Amino acid sequence: MNVLFASGGIAEFLTEKKLSAELAFAIAALIHAVLIIHFFAVAPLFYIWLERKVAGRIQDRLGPTRVGGKFGWLQTLADGIKLIQKEDLCPQAADKMLFRLSPYLVFVASFAAFIVLPWSDGWIAQDLDVGVFFMFAVMSLEVIGVILAGYSSGSKWALFGGMREAAQVVSYEIPMAVCALVPVTVLGTLNMSEIGRAQIGLFSNWMVFHDPFCFFAFFIYFTVATASVKRAPFDLAEAESELVAGFHTEYSGIRWSYFFMAEYGSMFAVSGIATVLFLGGWNTGLGIEEWAHGKLDGWGVNFPVQGFVVGDYIVRLFGCVVFITKGCLLVFVQMWVRWTLPRLRIDQVMMACLKYLLPISCFLFLGVTIWPLAVYQFTGKTGLVGNEPLGKRTVPPVLRGSAAEVAPAAQSKSPAQLKSEVRS
Repeated sequence: MNVLFASGGIAEFLTEKKLSAELAFAIAALIHAVLIIHFFAVAPLFYIWLERKVAGRIQDRLGPTRVGGKFGWLQTLADGIKLIQKEDLCPQAADKMLFRLSPYLVFVASFAAFIVLPWSDGWIAQDLDVGVFFMFAVMSLEVIGVILAGYSSGSKWALFGGMREAAQVVSYEIPMAVCALVPVTVLGTLNMSEIGRAQIGLFSNWMVFHDPFCFFAFFIYFTVATASVKRAPFDLAEAESELVAGFHTEYSGIRWSYFFMAEYGSMFAVSGIATVLFLGGWNTGLGIEEWAHGKLDGWGVNFPVQGFVVGDYIVRLFGCVVFITKGCLLVFVQMWVRWTLPRLRIDQVMMACLKYLLPISCFLFLGVTIWPLAVYQFTGKTGLVGNEPLGKRTVPPVLRGSAAEVAPAAQSKSPAQLKSEVRS
């Protein structure tokens, strides 16, 4: 066991300590769940504070300035404590079981998407070969909680808001998935770790710069992803001026906050997908990872425990910081757009999806399949950058499978060496 914190590494480590495979897997799953839930719960605290600051700056205000210091760092925490203390109301005409269950369905659907999100090379809870498909599948389940929340509230305003919200989310998931297929088609894999590894090196290796179709697919994806997570200017289904508060009109206290925790979690999830598919994942695009791997390779082996490599951990931690930074920057752009553009009418929201964004995404998908053939016809290569055929840009799955089998080779070679082996 040489890679303690790689995908599957914890279970392997515990198995070597004479624990049963079932118990080792359960403990590893619990550790991964605790790590992800902490990010899932803490990130909204920062995002809500950031949104208030962004809104304040755009509207020439200061935002939070008192609670927690000059910049109001603890304002969101104070609001959370207030929500916990509020009375948990349930309308008399509501279906009480479904009414109380709906926030948890929305919360779990958003949380489950983080299971296959690669935070760094090998730092992933479950490395699935169909990771992209899994993320879109579980995130689409959030609409079930939205429908149940509106239906079970016993209010026509909540019901109308829930139906309109469901129609919007389901519609925008189609062009979002089609845009995600554009880089998947180029790389020939749905494994998110392999997609991230395929973009090792300079930023010219990022999929957003691979060809014109991937470039425009990124912007279309980000637009439809913003709509799919119910963010302005596409949030008229729950606009206060028209439908009071949409599907969560009748909710109060902590259950009301679960909807917004799920919304901010989904904002980072779709931003994380964009980061992996188009923006290099955990790679800086400056070659820093290869330089750091060469400098720290083999440093601190088996310290402080057997199977732990300090240098390898530092490199992966740096990649994790890069990935979170990219995701947060995209979340910031979503907030920026919210407080800059006016809301669209619901008919305009649906028309933009069905009449414009869906055909454009289909055109980009068709174009990226024809692009390598057209380039090859004129240049003899399948791309303008490099000479790698479709499906061959991914480097070997360094951290998939048994960590004990692949870790020694992975630690002895730099990402550049691994990539050169595939080319040869």
